[in-house]
Amino acid sequence: MVRLIMSGSGEGKTKQLIELMEGAAESNVGCMVCIEAKRSMSFNLRHQTRMIDASEFAIGSFEALRGFLCGLYAGNYDISHIFIDNLCKVAHNNNEQDVDAFLNWLDSFANPINLKVTVTVSANPETATDTMRKYM
Repeated sequence: MVRLIMSGSGEGKTKQLIELMEGAAESNVGCMVCIEAKRSMSFNLRHQTRMIDASEFAIGSFEALRGFLCGLYAGNYDISHIFIDNLCKVAHNNNEQDVDAFLNWLDSFANPINLKVTVTVSANPETATDTMRKYM
C-alpha cells in the first residue's frame, strides 16, 4: 500500500510523517525505515525506525532508489513500513511522469509483500497528476 502526502514546502509534511512513524511504532510489530534526502530530522524515534540519509548512498535517480528499496527489503524481510521524506529530493528528479512511474512501481512492489509505504512530495496538491491523486 502506498500513501502520498503532498503539499507545499513548509506546510507540515515532515511533522505528519513523524506522527505516522510514531503511530506505526506503537501499533506495529516489525521494522520501519525512514529515508530522507539528507539528515535533517533531529528527534528521537523508537528503536524500530531506522533513519537513512540518502545522500550517504549516492541515490541519484528513481532507478537507483528502486534498487535501494529492493536491497533494503531483501536484507530484512521484517520491514513493515517505509517512509520516504521528500521523494523528489531523494531521487534528484521532480519530473511528474517519472514520479508517476515510480509511484506505480512502488505500489506493485509493496502490495504483494504487504509493505506499507508513505511518501512525501513538496508541491501544490492542485497540480497533482491523476496517478498522484490515486495515492493521496
